[in-house]
Amino acid sequence: MDTKKKLTVGQIIFTVFYLLFWPALILFLSGDWFWTEGWIFGTWFLTTTIGVTVYLYIKDPALLIERYRRPGTGNQQSWDKVLMAVIMVIFLLWVVIIPLDSKRFRWTPGFPTALKYVGGVMLLLSSFFLFRAFSDNTFLSPLVRVQRERQQQLITTGVYAFVRHPMYLGALLMFLGTPLLLGSYFGIAIGVLVIFLMGLRTLGEEKMLMEEFKDYAAYKQKVRYRFIPFLW
Repeated sequence: MDTKKKLTVGQIIFTVFYLLFWPALILFLSGDWFWTEGWIFGTWFLTTTIGVTVYLYIKDPALLIERYRRPGTGNQQSWDKVLMAVIMVIFLLWVVIIPLDSKRFRWTPGFPTALKYVGGVMLLLSSFFLFRAFSDNTFLSPLVRVQRERQQQLITTGVYAFVRHPMYLGALLMFLGTPLLLGSYFGIAIGVLVIFLMGLRTLGEEKMLMEEFKDYAAYKQKVRYRFIPFLW
């Protein structure tokens, strides 16, 4: 059993640079360090990620440590190792393509301003579902695995009473809201691909949960939607 309770100084320093890296990369690739939409996204990203990290550091350090778990450890499902590697590659492509498309090379000219406002609203909703997913579920691991060492239990309250995978709903809103805000049709297309892969991951994850938690079948009947409200 892992008895570690707090992040090390090295992990904290790494986290700060890691979180700053992504918005800085987008601004760098855009070719315009004064890109308004890029700064809006960066502010949203840092506010959300730092807010969640600080909350977990204070309120749920065990979950924060779990979020740092290395891929391939802790009896992670074998198929999940492959799928997460694919998702990470496509995520990197998404981050790179959006600023190149919307700003540097302008492959998407004349993007409607109204859609950018829609993207901003989607990011605000994303923050809500991401934060609540973490605050409502202390077992929210980045890996598809059963946390027997933490006596994992099935969580059915809070936002988990709305959809069964609210973190994926928050991610969906991010993967569509970001390219809408920044004005990239290519980013939207790649975001849809990531959402499809998240859907595949959900199917595998629910198969595992059905096998491990006897109450999961009843939970599925009560909360009908996985992470796309009123649709799927």
